[in-house]
Amino acid sequence: MDSPTLPHRCWTELSADALRHNAAVAREQGGAEIMAVVKANAYGHGAVWAARILQDRVAMFGVANLQEAQELRLAGIEKPSFLLSPCLPEEWEPAVRMGCHISVSSLQEAIALDRLAQRTGVRALLHAVVDTGMGRIGFLEEAWDESSIAALSSLKFVSWEGINTHLPSADEDAAFTRAQLARFRQAVEKARAMGLRPKWIHSSNSAGLLGYEEQRGWCTLTRPGLMLYGISPLPEEQSRLKPVLTWKTRVTQVRELPAGHGVSYGCTYITERPTRVATLACGYADGYPRQVSGHGAQVLIGSTLCPLLGRVTMDQIMVDVTARSDAKPGDEVILIGAHGTSKITATEVAAWAETIEWHVFTGIGPRVPRVG
Repeated sequence: MDSPTLPHRCWTELSADALRHNAAVAREQGGAEIMAVVKANAYGHGAVWAARILQDRVAMFGVANLQEAQELRLAGIEKPSFLLSPCLPEEWEPAVRMGCHISVSSLQEAIALDRLAQRTGVRALLHAVVDTGMGRIGFLEEAWDESSIAALSSLKFVSWEGINTHLPSADEDAAFTRAQLARFRQAVEKARAMGLRPKWIHSSNSAGLLGYEEQRGWCTLTRPGLMLYGISPLPEEQSRLKPVLTWKTRVTQVRELPAGHGVSYGCTYITERPTRVATLACGYADGYPRQVSGHGAQVLIGSTLCPLLGRVTMDQIMVDVTARSDAKPGDEVILIGAHGTSKITATEVAAWAETIEWHVFTGIGPRVPRVG
């Protein structure tokens, strides 16, 4: 029996043109090659979709782990993947054999990978991570000394492809970030003086790229993530970017509720007047944040902003459509996106949920088709 084609109930629409535009902004801003960060399913947008569009525009892709790298490889993506997170010991060999660029945080890791490369006959491609203040991974300052760098340089079966650091407060603390960049530059210069001269020097995430032009000229690679998908972590730079994702759902029912009627679990919302209420085919199982409940969240039906009523449930939400007398089952509803001059941004949804845009995007669930 043939399976029928079913209509979308809750879905995202993706703009390849917007993604290309944002990548061009990243290249122009950084004056360097790009590592497009497509971890976490390209921040919920679809890693394979994004990689296919960007593969001719970037040097490599940034992924969180070996599974994400394998997904790109199986999809026919030929550009290398950089593993932003450390490998588990049992992942080292498949990572080396796949040609992944591997983050290294200690001399001990590098020696182990050198021995593995000798045994397998496949050169390991490594980036030394320098911890300049994040406290997550990388060589601490005292471990990045002349003896350690000399030992790294002497390894025979690895290729040192890069030195990198991460800027955790580039959108919040400029003084701290500039101190990090100064420490990182010193670390790179120390390595070069000891004969460790990899091709790729990289520090910038989206906020670092947009906010700190002093990296131009000596950093040879940037790591844009959020900005590729149309959101700037620095509000003053938002106008340069184009949102890639529009998130939509549909009206399933429209009902007239009397004054004094509760809406959703816990009846946290009670109608104050006769209210026209639409039920929508989206809930927290789709990734729409339950935390927006009671915080002024709205959706767009046409160009009309319609307030969310009560709590977000697993599969459905309710909104006030009293101002839309024509609302009916099947109508499209925008959760994130624009209609004419009206819009709802991921930044607004994040604010209603008291979280960040990264969390909103990566929370969009697997039952939400990505159309693009």
